[in-house]
Amino acid sequence: MLFKMVCFALMIFLVAQDFSLTAAIALDPCSAYISLNEPWRNTEHHVNDSAGSPKCDSHINGEWYRFTGMAGDAMPTFCIHENHCGTHAPIWMNGSHPQESDGIIQVQACSSFNENCCFWNTTVEVKACQGGYYVYRLPKPSVCFHVYCGHFYEICDESDCKGTCLETGECHCMTGTTLGLDGQTCLDVNECEKDNGGCAEICVNLKGSHRCECGVGRVLGPDGKSCNEIEGCHNNNGGCSHSCVMLENTYQCQCPRGLTLSEDRHTCQVPVQCKSSGIEVVVPKTLVGGLELFLSNSSCKGISNGTHVKINFSLKTCGTVVEVVNDKIIASNLVTGLPRQTPSSSGDIIVRTSKLLIPVTCEFPRQYLVSDGYIPNLKNSLLEIAGRSRGVFPFSLELFKNRDFNEAYHGSPPTLKLHDDLFFGIEPVVHVDGLQTLVESCFATPNSKTEEAIKYYLIKDGCISDETVKQFTTDDHLAKHYQVPVFKFVGKDNKEVFLHCSVLVCGSLDEHSRCSQGCKRRMRRSLWEQEDTGHLDQHVLTGGPIIIDPDE
Repeated sequence: MLFKMVCFALMIFLVAQDFSLTAAIALDPCSAYISLNEPWRNTEHHVNDSAGSPKCDSHINGEWYRFTGMAGDAMPTFCIHENHCGTHAPIWMNGSHPQESDGIIQVQACSSFNENCCFWNTTVEVKACQGGYYVYRLPKPSVCFHVYCGHFYEICDESDCKGTCLETGECHCMTGTTLGLDGQTCLDVNECEKDNGGCAEICVNLKGSHRCECGVGRVLGPDGKSCNEIEGCHNNNGGCSHSCVMLENTYQCQCPRGLTLSEDRHTCQVPVQCKSSGIEVVVPKTLVGGLELFLSNSSCKGISNGTHVKINFSLKTCGTVVEVVNDKIIASNLVTGLPRQTPSSSGDIIVRTSKLLIPVTCEFPRQYLVSDGYIPNLKNSLLEIAGRSRGVFPFSLELFKNRDFNEAYHGSPPTLKLHDDLFFGIEPVVHVDGLQTLVESCFATPNSKTEEAIKYYLIKDGCISDETVKQFTTDDHLAKHYQVPVFKFVGKDNKEVFLHCSVLVCGSLDEHSRCSQGCKRRMRRSLWEQEDTGHLDQHVLTGGPIIIDPDE
């Protein structure tokens, strides 16, 4: 019997060891990757050489990939101009490849568009493998038309050396490149990684070299590194994308009819209205001509009213991508205009351009402060937080009648007794997939002022501070529901209680986000409490007090 038990234990151990080895192999990206081998993906492939429409990496979705075949042997680490790699906005890696000893590293990846080498950016993971090649963990691009590029780097060997060949058979790569893992490939050196390439503002890495650029409204100095303010329209059109007009002691940029001046005061853009309920793009008919406009999902098309073409879509339709970047929720799409096959009903019979591309981006802040009393002035007005006049993403703090959280208080304010239960919740007005919320704090005050010195915390740093608070599970991943016994502040005149909650929005797949961390007590107040409280208080939703009846 003992022998059987020993054999059984040994078998379990061996099975466990085998499972552990299998799992380790499966997790090694150097042996478990997907090959990207399409010829049009190569940096030498111009979009006009592609058959059919420009390509889009919509199938890429966070897996590990390796560039092989005619696609190239690695991602380019220098700026690739638009309309290459078989698409409009090619993606290149803005950083150097790692050594094998570095393990997995994170590097910025940039998409080139509209003469901007980093019009859009994301973060990719890279690993150098023992066989002298690289694998990349590539996130899904936010919009079409984005494609991850592959590149054939110069090969350095004894018989056909692209650099300086020594008698020993060794090879030194040319200036601006460095020898790769395989001892043959000459990889590009990213000069921008060291002291920003000596540039005062923007450094753009090029093949074998780099260049300096300046922000909007400034021009590169004679040394090719410093940046100077533009003094007038005579210098680079004042940095204006369209018209530059001289005034008495200065100048200003102006836009054609139907376009608006962006926040940089130099670039003209198509008007975009960003709301949580939907996004509206209004394109002047003079820009459209005989083009048909549609979004990333080509079934979503523009409608002409004679002077403009309008496109309306929500955050959940038409291929709109919603992601969390730093302190913002960003919704993006792409308006594409292509020539109509037949004249439209509006009488368009000519076209003046072969294609129109308008990236559309709406930004919403991640953090909100919502307030309410035990008795809100429900029906509640929505809390709308403006992000650079870009958009609003509303939440409301609701008070409910019971633990089902399906009926909020309406009409005349209810009066609650001590020892009653108070049911409250954070409710999103718009339900969007791919996001999650964290209630960072909820505190009570005896009046509607959030800066009131007397505060009682129910939730703090994402943690339940009052042990009587109970949290309920919800069907909606953005909603949060709570129960707490009714209480009042000390003092015979304190018959009202107001609740205030701060809400943070994060990406649901980000395992390292503040939302995923949940309860995390801090030694000091969070940044929004220290610096941004005044700004957030301007948007506090106050629906009325909670009236306490002290009688038992």
